[in-house]
Amino acid sequence: MKVSYHGHSVVKVVTDSHKILIDPFISGNDACDLDASQVEADVILLTHGHNDHVGDTIDIAKRNESLVVAPNELANYLETKGLNTHPMHIGGKHDFDFGTVKFTQAFHGSAYTEDDGTTIYTGMPAGILLKVDGRTIYHVGDTGLFSDLRLIGEMNDIDVAFVPIGDNFTMGPEDALVAADWIDARIIVPVHYNTFPVIEQDPEDFAEKVRTGQGKAMKIGEEMEL
Repeated sequence: MKVSYHGHSVVKVVTDSHKILIDPFISGNDACDLDASQVEADVILLTHGHNDHVGDTIDIAKRNESLVVAPNELANYLETKGLNTHPMHIGGKHDFDFGTVKFTQAFHGSAYTEDDGTTIYTGMPAGILLKVDGRTIYHVGDTGLFSDLRLIGEMNDIDVAFVPIGDNFTMGPEDALVAADWIDARIIVPVHYNTFPVIEQDPEDFAEKVRTGQGKAMKIGEEMEL
């Protein structure tokens, strides 16, 4: 299984049978190396409804006939756009042909702004525990620090965790270091930084300070084997 990072919170997981995209904010994201008109995805997983996470989901899913797995209200909204969706909610898990997905809590907001300025409420934000081929990937989503991250770490043997460090909208580096201790993953990858001036951070500095597990500041497009 290959896992790659593509700027902001965009993560790609490629197994022998599936291509999985998480939060595919590509168009309008100068930090992303992917081409929304060319990227392939059998499955798209979404943490919440903000435009910088839903991103190009509608176009990608229509072109690839992708399954979109998302929190309930967001999934229902995307279904009205003609997408094939599977709604879930925090605390629930489901076994798919590509692996198992469980949504965890995240302390943030969730609303999608349409082109005409209309704001659509898209339910609760979430993190995603993805278990594939005996490995566990935790995409923490957009969130502040909360103590149940310790419980999530205790209950799951996590191989790699993608943790936001941007501050202002999510945890900053100091809180993210505490989160990394609690999550207790083998590899901690910082995400959600440097896309906008207000979330500029030094991912290498953060990775060097990770105390629990290995901190890894992935370059845009960099791939790791799990």
